Amino acid sequence: MPLRQEWAVSIAIVRCDRIVLPDYRHLFQMSLPPEFVPSQLGWDGADALKITMASTLDLGLCIEDVRIAGHAQPITLRSYRPASDGTVLPVVLYFHGGGFVRGSLDDADVTASTIARDTAAWVISVGYSLAPAFPFPAAPEDAYRAAQWAVANARAQRADANRIGVAGHDAGGNLATCLAAIARDRGDIVILAQALLAPLLDPSMTRMADENKVRSPDIGVTECAQCYRAYLPNASQRLHPYAAPLESRRLAGLPPALIASAQHDLLHIEAEKYAGELIAAGVPTEVTRHVNASHNALAADPAALADVVAFFKKRLRARTLAPLGDTLKIQTISTT
Repeated sequence: MPLRQEWAVSIAIVRCDRIVLPDYRHLFQMSLPPEFVPSQLGWDGADALKITMASTLDLGLCIEDVRIAGHAQPITLRSYRPASDGTVLPVVLYFHGGGFVRGSLDDADVTASTIARDTAAWVISVGYSLAPAFPFPAAPEDAYRAAQWAVANARAQRADANRIGVAGHDAGGNLATCLAAIARDRGDIVILAQALLAPLLDPSMTRMADENKVRSPDIGVTECAQCYRAYLPNASQRLHPYAAPLESRRLAGLPPALIASAQHDLLHIEAEKYAGELIAAGVPTEVTRHVNASHNALAADPAALADVVAFFKKRLRARTLAPLGDTLKIQTISTT
């Protein structure tokens, strides 16, 4: 079936943007410095991924950490469960940001607790293995093991293993959508929804905005290149569908998606491009560009989180067939 006209127009806009984008691939020719330490990256500047933890004492949540076997090492999961009233809860796996090389469960506390409380869901925040010590495929395989653990323990937590959503920010957005693809391919876990906040989706860095034109206070092209070099040390890995969602030609069958991009973010073009590719593959997709928002701030942005909550309430409330996606309509929401 041919694309509807509004699809073609919207997708063409994104593709036209790509023609005039700068080529950052030369940055991959630079070797990681021997003293490479993730905490020395520019992302560790003021407010970069340092979101003040909300007090969870008054949120009515039971919070506990659990250690499980990961792909290459034990990993920690943080469980957020609303006080039970007998209702069987949906499940959401959440993945923190940090460019695959840093970030922690504490960084994700605000986002995970908000989703758990406002969606009334059992949220599992995943402390996946970080590069360069544990490069690809450790992180997506950790994500898959976390999903398996959630399915195995859902009944004991009064949760429904047939109503699972995934969400993530930055590198976590990459892991969330890649986990959805892995689950589809392996066939033993069904994921019904994915919510991606300012996701890192394109290791080739050919869809990034021009940093001379987009004010991006908390993420730069050099930092992105270093993180991708650490996470994907072999060039061939940068085309793997479980690492580079935008390079995948097998997007059909992925769950409905919510994608949030930020105006002041070099990654907003690739996020919106991915939305267009999902729609072209028949995946129901919603995408919103948040005006005056930056990359890192989007993880705890009230408007973005409200969209995530509403999306999961809609998609995880019952096992019903989703309508085919038929439009790429980029909303813009001001954060001021």
